[in-house]
Amino acid sequence: MNWLRRLPGGLPLLLCLLLAGAALAVYSQVSHHDFLTFDDDMYVTHNPRVRAGLTWPGVKWAFTAVHSSNWHPLTWLSHMLDCQIFGMQPGGHHLTNLAWHLANTILLFLFLARVTGALRPSALVAALFALHPLHVESVAWVSERKDLLSTFFWLAALWAYAGYAAAPSIRRYLAVVLAFILGLLAKPMVVTLPFVLLLLDYWPLGRVPGGPGPAPGFAGTGEPRPRPAPRGYWYLLQEKIPLFALTIISCLITLAAQKGSGAMMPMAIRPLVPRIANALVAYVEYLVKLFWPFPMIFFYPLAPVPWWEAAGAGLVLLVLTIFLLYGSRRHPYLAVGWLWYLGTLVPVIGLVQVGGQAMADRYTYVPFIGLFIIAAWGIAEATAGWRRRTIVLSTSAAALLLACLLASWGQAGYWRNSQTLFTRAIEINPNNYMAFHHLGMDLVNRGKLDQAIAMYKKTLALAPKYPPAYNNLAIAYARQGKFKEAIPLFKEAIKLTPGNVSFYRNLALAYEQEGKKAEAAAVMEQVKWLSGKK
Repeated sequence: MNWLRRLPGGLPLLLCLLLAGAALAVYSQVSHHDFLTFDDDMYVTHNPRVRAGLTWPGVKWAFTAVHSSNWHPLTWLSHMLDCQIFGMQPGGHHLTNLAWHLANTILLFLFLARVTGALRPSALVAALFALHPLHVESVAWVSERKDLLSTFFWLAALWAYAGYAAAPSIRRYLAVVLAFILGLLAKPMVVTLPFVLLLLDYWPLGRVPGGPGPAPGFAGTGEPRPRPAPRGYWYLLQEKIPLFALTIISCLITLAAQKGSGAMMPMAIRPLVPRIANALVAYVEYLVKLFWPFPMIFFYPLAPVPWWEAAGAGLVLLVLTIFLLYGSRRHPYLAVGWLWYLGTLVPVIGLVQVGGQAMADRYTYVPFIGLFIIAAWGIAEATAGWRRRTIVLSTSAAALLLACLLASWGQAGYWRNSQTLFTRAIEINPNNYMAFHHLGMDLVNRGKLDQAIAMYKKTLALAPKYPPAYNNLAIAYARQGKFKEAIPLFKEAIKLTPGNVSFYRNLALAYEQEGKKAEAAAVMEQVKWLSGKK
């Protein structure tokens, strides 16, 4: 940390405190939030291995099992540790999320300050990261611990790489590899890290032959300037081969996990062309939400994209890409920020469709950093010759961040419990089938079966091929003793998802409770066959 002491006075520490205080002002309310019926049941409340806390069988399960369509053992260990410490008190789990978000905010600021020496732009990027309303989902939702954990190790890898670039050594390179592995064990979305390291080689590290030198402020931090790549472009690629190998391994594991769990949508159901169309539109919609995030919903349902809309979005992206890459000859942060945004969204942009969402606020947690860099450094350069620049920029930044703080505070409030979150989603989009479905699950938990059944029926009216709604509607009927109504619904859920073992078990239980022993035994034989096949 010698470089930190060489920066102006106590300003870095003051900025860290201000960043932490702003984030706390928004998110301290989460200590009073509840668990949700949206994935929190799979991750914590209905997961006996997690609820048991840190145990050796639980650790073994975390590293060997595929659950919730993912393999992310570090995330499971984090939830287990929370259960060990806080039990089933949701406030503690939420505060852990907040702690990781605070750590990410401070680490992002310190990393940018370290590699650029530009305190104020770095602080603005970190403040936007801490307070942008689209990041509420990652912080206020217990199940998104994987976002926060993976981002921390992503940033730790960037930090380690800055040290490696300044003074290459095996030890420093292994620190990068270790941080990357830990990030992958938390969430595979960080597979794009090697690509981002190549961008950093261009700017601010200045390791690309013929490219811009290290950021002007780098030497001012007291660290040695990054060394140029001794053998040019190929050297920069070759030194990242181990990282690309880890990326490939992680992608293969993730694809196998998602395909095996049935979460991955087959090409036969959703062909490549609609996926590309949705991806183009999503890229542009995220850009719009950068400036105007409203409305924000926990689930944006997939919908057909008109060809003209996809073509228009593609044209916008092409024009922006040409403009920013051309401008990067004088302003290298433009290319780095833009390609950071485009590249880090690739794993979740929908080309590999997992789930029924068209986009999600949580997917912007890392990608928006690139756009924040463009904004912060662009503003700093554009106003370089202004009179009273400090007053104007400070006032404008304060107003912008206050607006973000207020918007994020309001949005975080909707994540208080299942009822507030899903009711809000229905107010915004009355055709949001996922909101009706999870509101039904919440009503079941509160013993309001008739109301829950109405919600499930509304779900199926909007999404007649959504298997969990058939299964949960059948469970609600079964709890009322209406097995004749439940059994056909379980069968329909199985027809739509033939590989879901839990649906078969529910059907067998319904037969058992209705007194049809032979039918129940026949279904359990199918369960054994499916379990053995998996």
